[in-house]
Amino acid sequence: MARGNHMDIGVTTDGGKLVDQEKRHLNYLRISITDRCNLRCLYCVPEGRIPKLDHEDILSYEEILRLVKIGIQLGIRKVRITGGEPLVRKGVVELLGRLTRIRELEDVSLTTNGVLLAANAQDIFDAGIRRINISLDSLDPGKYAQITGYDQFNQVWAGIQRAREIGFNPIKINVVAMRGINDNEIIKFGRLSLDHPFHVRFIEYMPIGNSRTHSRDQILTPEIQEMIATIGVLTPVGNDQNDGPARRYRIAGAQGEVGFISALSQHFCSHCNRLRLTADGKLRACLLSDRHEPLKELLRRGGSDEQLAEIFRTAVRQKAAKHQLCPNGVTTVKDQMQGIGG
Repeated sequence: MARGNHMDIGVTTDGGKLVDQEKRHLNYLRISITDRCNLRCLYCVPEGRIPKLDHEDILSYEEILRLVKIGIQLGIRKVRITGGEPLVRKGVVELLGRLTRIRELEDVSLTTNGVLLAANAQDIFDAGIRRINISLDSLDPGKYAQITGYDQFNQVWAGIQRAREIGFNPIKINVVAMRGINDNEIIKFGRLSLDHPFHVRFIEYMPIGNSRTHSRDQILTPEIQEMIATIGVLTPVGNDQNDGPARRYRIAGAQGEVGFISALSQHFCSHCNRLRLTADGKLRACLLSDRHEPLKELLRRGGSDEQLAEIFRTAVRQKAAKHQLCPNGVTTVKDQMQGIGG
């Protein structure tokens, strides 16, 4: 796929799919629809105020849908809506419904912090969403407030319970493990999978942007696994086609699962299939790289579908073989996580 080679949409060197130099098929687009959030998590937000995008700087839903349809012509088959916190943006349920009605998309899912989930869960389900990820870094209300800046644990837990009642499956609970902050709850989270059909996923803290956490706060997967193994034997669970990078396990006798996302200790770059569209219209081929390709300017200048498709191809051509972050290393990602999308 030489840089100057213009082809019809969907025609690449491998059957119409986006394939990079490492032969990875990129068929998964994560879309941040807002940089706004109703929490201020330690690992995401720095001290003080951070600038917010103006309304006109954020892609409209029509612009997002157009880019999704171009992506589909290039082989995108899975979409996840993220933020900031996606449920703070008006009209998100309608967007979800429009996405789930696109027959070429095999999977449409949502990541949320859960604060507004209880009130919106039924509408989200009715829009066609079945898979949902909820960020929850503590099961203790006081510690939850310490991590997020707000006393909202009960609202989040009510949202999780409501999602279960309605029938979302799977319900994934994402836990960013941090030494000295919530490491004493790792076993408690593991036990959560014994009594509930939740997929509890432990995520290694990644130093992205300017936050109130540091590399010294990292707990890597091997240590987390040792803690979880004290509960019971961990049996590997095979991944399905819609799974992300988590390595999945079930504790003996558990209703649910535990999983480990090990971006630092065990790179999964070799089989990464993701692209990221930021709320302000930038296409990123890697979460852990500041490199991006601008889409919004061309989109609003009246660029053709083919011209926009070429930007997708450019991002794929420039996707690195692997990211450069390492445990206890100096961050090389300057953009804020809130702006990139979780």
